[in-house]
Amino acid sequence: MKYQSLQKFVEVKGLFKAIIIYDSKTGNTEKMAFLIAEGVREVDDVECVVKKVEDATLEDLKEAQGIIMGSPTYYGGMSGKLKNFLDESIKIHGKLDGKIGAAFTSSGGTATGAETTILSILKAMLIHGMIVQGDPRDKHYGMAAVEVPKDKEERLCRRFGRRTAELIKKIYQ
Repeated sequence: MKYQSLQKFVEVKGLFKAIIIYDSKTGNTEKMAFLIAEGVREVDDVECVVKKVEDATLEDLKEAQGIIMGSPTYYGGMSGKLKNFLDESIKIHGKLDGKIGAAFTSSGGTATGAETTILSILKAMLIHGMIVQGDPRDKHYGMAAVEVPKDKEERLCRRFGRRTAELIKKIYQ
């Protein structure tokens, strides 16, 4: 009897899973992915897996409570690789309902489409019924950096990951 109640406690208090799926051409978006993962891992009980989009599967999406996706900014939208992956997610439509979603991007400069890139990713997440958290302080729609993330952006990436992980715990606890 004692073992069963302990087992039930472990199931309720077990790890939550976040997955970061990204595409990166120059390495800037990849650096952001790993900085965001550092922030996620700062939150107790939330584990984080980071995968390039070509290594990610639809099963990865179904297994995670939180899904964070990142792409370089291409003509104000996400990369073709990430778009193809999201197009494939029609096969699991309805299975991501209620999961936490977040998006990030790196761009070549200011006013070059970062916000529309983030929104293109979030739009797909919302169609899946996912929950998206904004940020009233900075980077309201998601995390964006111009070229290589520098000191301020590095801190904001970690904060973005931490806030997303905290929302995962809040919703799934």
